[in-house]
Amino acid sequence: MNDYIEVRFDITPCDEVATDVMAAILCDDGFESFIPDERGVTAYIKKELFTEEIINRAIDDFPMENAITYKYVLIEGEDWNSEWEKNYFKPIVVKDKCVIHSSFHVDIPTLEYDIVIDPKMAFGTGHHATTSLIIEQLLEMDLQGKRVVDMGTGTGILAILANMCGADYITAIEIDPVAHANAVENLAINKASNVNLIWGDAYSLGLVKNIDVFIANINRNIITQDLQFYVSSLNSGGEVLLSGFYESDIPVIMQVAEPLGLSYKSHTVKDNWTCLRLIK
Repeated sequence: MNDYIEVRFDITPCDEVATDVMAAILCDDGFESFIPDERGVTAYIKKELFTEEIINRAIDDFPMENAITYKYVLIEGEDWNSEWEKNYFKPIVVKDKCVIHSSFHVDIPTLEYDIVIDPKMAFGTGHHATTSLIIEQLLEMDLQGKRVVDMGTGTGILAILANMCGADYITAIEIDPVAHANAVENLAINKASNVNLIWGDAYSLGLVKNIDVFIANINRNIITQDLQFYVSSLNSGGEVLLSGFYESDIPVIMQVAEPLGLSYKSHTVKDNWTCLRLIK
């Protein structure tokens, strides 16, 4: 199981803009998850990718005049589940239609969609704005009989919801072996039998065709790099849901998307993060 480095950034003065900007900078250097609060942000990166140079560069690149201090600690893989369950993962309700919780939670409300997620170093529990924004979009879409791709599936949460919403067939792709193994478990817990889970990256899309809805909640750089592969799998009239970046990044995404035949349809925003909806 992967070991992670937990880096705590204290930002003075601190607000949502400051924590979001720091998260965006760190995301480009391999950090995978962020937990903001009123004093700063806690960020996680795989141990093998971590250097103090990354942290110092992020502070140097921070465009505001806030004072920033940091400290870091090793989180061993076997300790992750208990730490996550104890400190971070609480049940979440989206649009009064979908409840997301872990197998150890009790007193869960009865809603139309009930998703069980047991995260094991695989981020994607619905708490981050990018995940909840996509969940909101999926709950509004008609997925009956549709073919869906969930790129960078993580815990499998979005693929599981697509299955519950009536998608005919879902391809879920994850490059991280620990996240892939976690997705296998979560798909089984939720009885998502029509999800084909692939361990790989965008090149795995070579044999994936006739997709109606393509989901990618990753980050801006990977999306712009791989968007051509997403489009090649998509039917004419198919839709793309993209997140993992800020509303201010939409022009950067569209600069790549429009030459590939994608048109803007809409976008939603939460805490400066956005979900961009495009159509081919």
